[in-house]
Amino acid sequence: MSFSLDGKTALVTGANTGIGQAIAVAMGAAGARVICAGRSSCAQTVELIADARELTLDFADPMAARDAFSDEPIDILVNNAGIIRRGDSVDFTEADWDDVMDVNLKAVFFTCQAFARAVLARNGSGKIVNIASLLSFQGGIRVPSYTAAKHGVAGLTKILTNEWAAKGINVNAIAPGYIETNNTEALRADPERNKAILERIPAGRWGDAKDIAGTAVFLSSPAADYIHGAVLNVDGGWLAR
Repeated sequence: MSFSLDGKTALVTGANTGIGQAIAVAMGAAGARVICAGRSSCAQTVELIADARELTLDFADPMAARDAFSDEPIDILVNNAGIIRRGDSVDFTEADWDDVMDVNLKAVFFTCQAFARAVLARNGSGKIVNIASLLSFQGGIRVPSYTAAKHGVAGLTKILTNEWAAKGINVNAIAPGYIETNNTEALRADPERNKAILERIPAGRWGDAKDIAGTAVFLSSPAADYIHGAVLNVDGGWLAR
């Protein structure tokens, strides 16, 4: 029962596809009521969950979730929504920098803030799971704003832990490895990059979104009550190589 989410309500951002959709479905399977948030329709995800609804949130406005926690108690927040822009650092534009930082970092902080304010106002407890990246630890190639933002997500996870752990809010992060999603389509389509990536992954395969979902459920469950400030790699062993 310590892995059960029965009686909990979870809000998952970017739940319309990929990792976010897999996490939302897994949360529902573990017993949670799930709010599937995205800038595009999450109707397909909602259909896969016994008790779910969708919520439109476009984090191009980093304050989009300012009122998302005022209507009902929400116990779990998964900050998954994100975008990526690729380009050589010497040519990278200010617009591409700002767009990625707004969605992937600024929105994460202010969504965590809105969630924590609601939890603390009701003297409750809560779990936050931020989706970081291997690029929270490494530099990557041709993704300067994404790398900077994901380093920032790891840092936010730690500072929010320092401030909120004693107040009943667990803040942790998952650093996915190379997962088959829309964001990695360009890498998988490049024969040389695809080969180089696979050769470094000890597990010998690209990850599936479901590989991340189980970890998110664990970090949201009572089994993880004493886990604070962790950035957990789910990468097929990539960082061990």
